[in-house]
Amino acid sequence: MILYTSDINMKKTGFIYLAISLFCMVFGRVYEYFSHEVYSFYMIYAFVFPLIGGAVPVYTALFLGKTLKTTRISFNLWNSAIAAFTAGSIMKGILDIYGTTNKIITLYPVIGVITAAGAFISYFLRKIPAEPI
Repeated sequence: MILYTSDINMKKTGFIYLAISLFCMVFGRVYEYFSHEVYSFYMIYAFVFPLIGGAVPVYTALFLGKTLKTTRISFNLWNSAIAAFTAGSIMKGILDIYGTTNKIITLYPVIGVITAAGAFISYFLRKIPAEPI
């Protein structure tokens, strides 16, 4: 879903998503190290959302030599969906490690699904400008 108009923007965004994935891996590992051997799968696998939702599509498109176009709103909504899923996973992991629950955790996946759906809808309903004659 992450679509760009230039290879430079694609490479930059792919790198940012890889950096976020790496940060989530390191953060989860360090947090669990200091949590006295208490683990949470939500914390361990929080890196998957930016990796699968961001870096993989970008680098797949680059590998295939595709430069895809999108609107800014669908790009922003897609990034927001990945952020909601990632933050929700980290927060759920923190609460699992701490040994408590919170009802607000259920909002993260809902917001992620809504913004991802909005990204798809805005992508497919975008207006394609007419070519000049």
